Amino acid sequence: MDDRELVYDQAHDLDPSLHPFQLDPQLQQDTVLLGHLRLCDLLLMKDANYPWFVLVPRRSEVAEIFHLSEADQVELIRESSMLSTNLNDIYDATKMNVAALGNMVRQLHLHHVVRYDHDAAWPAPVWGKVAAKPYSDSEIDDIRSRVNGMLADEEGYQSV
Repeated sequence: MDDRELVYDQAHDLDPSLHPFQLDPQLQQDTVLLGHLRLCDLLLMKDANYPWFVLVPRRSEVAEIFHLSEADQVELIRESSMLSTNLNDIYDATKMNVAALGNMVRQLHLHHVVRYDHDAAWPAPVWGKVAAKPYSDSEIDDIRSRVNGMLADEEGYQSV
């Protein structure tokens, strides 16, 4: 057992056999599943205006970071930092925007938006600034390939 192994914590987690994880329907509609990290599902927002990724911890009925066990909080920040570092490098970001808002979707999820000083919303937030631009299938395949390459050495990563 490595010191970062994630286990069911009866003091903090709902019993996964009684409360299985389900992705929020709005997130299902708005994203494409790219893969699974140790704690989180990695999603791509269906908006080609920005390289925009989302991490969702696979924990039931969790709306806030402080609702996670301490081990899960640490793992979430580790995964978020690792993702941000890699996205910043492969997309040559002007700025990485990382946020957990939850006003529209209660389920805990962390947005990772690659920002450029020339993007459609800069310097304002991306939400609602311009209409979402859909990805083509080939663009999604290209992003999936880049992400899989980026995370190939990440312990526990499984692409889909």
